[in-house]
Amino acid sequence: MSLPDLDETLARLQRRSVRDLAWTLLSPPLLGEPPCRQRHPLTGSGWHDRPERLVDWLVRHDDAPEALETWLARGSTRRLGLYYERLWQYALTHAPGVQLLAANVPVRRQGHTLGELDLLLRDADGLHHLELAVKLYLGLDADSGRFDRWIGPGGHDRLDLKLDRLQHHQLPLCATDEARATLREFTRERVESSIWLAGYLFDDATRPPQRPFGAHPALPPASWLRYGERQRLGGEVDARWQWLPRACWLAPATATDGWDGPAVQRWLDSFCELRQPQLLARLRPGPGGQWLECGRVFVVPDDWPAQG
Repeated sequence: MSLPDLDETLARLQRRSVRDLAWTLLSPPLLGEPPCRQRHPLTGSGWHDRPERLVDWLVRHDDAPEALETWLARGSTRRLGLYYERLWQYALTHAPGVQLLAANVPVRRQGHTLGELDLLLRDADGLHHLELAVKLYLGLDADSGRFDRWIGPGGHDRLDLKLDRLQHHQLPLCATDEARATLREFTRERVESSIWLAGYLFDDATRPPQRPFGAHPALPPASWLRYGERQRLGGEVDARWQWLPRACWLAPATATDGWDGPAVQRWLDSFCELRQPQLLARLRPGPGGQWLECGRVFVVPDDWPAQG
């Protein structure tokens, strides 16, 4: 589908919530060809035919973000995945040609919750059930073409497990008798189920990059290294760095200043022992004295992923 260029759009936006919204709508998926049906949520919207209208809508929100921020404040956004879902819900509520019928629809059997349907929407192509996910995965070793070698920063999640759950639980849920009974509250039309899986993939900084099979070619550069290898970052004397808390893991970072190599080295050295992965943005000079993210690095504990 035709969508505005993400980098060009972000260059016009300043507010983090609006930049996160733009990233949510315009970033590429993790995989170009996942093992189950994937569909961009805006495929059947009016923004598909007139992408400049989407850019104008985002720019207006950057000038006046109150409606977006009020919407986000109404729901839980403590977890990154919930924040991502809230951004999609807001956009689809405003997308021309799209009717968001429901979000987070629980499917129950005899009082037991079998799962939730993330989105139920109608557009020019029909009725759609969409499962959303945003994930960050680190390639574990030289055999990282395999899905099972891509691990979440906490050590608990794996790309192959997420794809298996999407394919064999979350998508088929819509076809169960219990889901069909629930969906009758909204429609009796045929529903098409799809996923949209976005995020970042981090290559091992000590090895030649090798993305998982089918990784989308437009994914930005990102890498990871162990705490004991942190001197690699301090040695990049021309680089500038910014720490990214979990709430800032979506859109590329902007900053008015950043740490130089020795400063980021001192910050990392201040951890007597790194217990949780820390995400850093590598920055480059931008217009008007601003610094813009040009890459990401996860610094993980030396025993990662064993601590997960």
